[in-house]
Amino acid sequence: MTLTVRPLTAELWPSLEDLFGPAGASNGCWCMYWRIGPAYKTRPREQNKAELRALTRRDPPPGLLAFDGDVAVGWCLLAPRADLPWLDSARLLGRVDDVPVWSLSCFYVRRGYRARGVASALIAGALRAAKRAEAPALEAYPVDTAAPKSTTNLFTGTASTFRRAGFKTVARHSPARPIMRHDLKSID
Repeated sequence: MTLTVRPLTAELWPSLEDLFGPAGASNGCWCMYWRIGPAYKTRPREQNKAELRALTRRDPPPGLLAFDGDVAVGWCLLAPRADLPWLDSARLLGRVDDVPVWSLSCFYVRRGYRARGVASALIAGALRAAKRAEAPALEAYPVDTAAPKSTTNLFTGTASTFRRAGFKTVARHSPARPIMRHDLKSID
């Protein structure tokens, strides 16, 4: 399988709709949680969908899509951390420092494509995109599945996948939830 990773633009919106399905990925979140917090649950899913769609018309794009041929098989939210204010409200994911990092905070992979390298391809694409945007570092908030009391809710990715991509743990406020970072100066 050869994957290509592209920014989610307005032209690619139909591909994201196909990937997420009619109800939207993650119970209708439409990847708005880190932008608006738990309010995504109480408002109509169509409003979450409309807000994400509106973001595809702005710069930077709200995330990346992984394609197997013409079929979107994976998604990740990629944005400056400043665009994701709910991260600062999350008890375990507070800012480590004042570095204006970009955040890679959510993934969704189509059934049948999970555990086949889609998340790794999205991480590699995110590193390139954040570097092009001149971000000093890319930060992630995965689950450490080797830690005690780890969750099976892996929409933020797994620590082992990020470690393989060169991310280092910069903070750990909970055994199962590291904050990991990749210094983008090391990428050509």
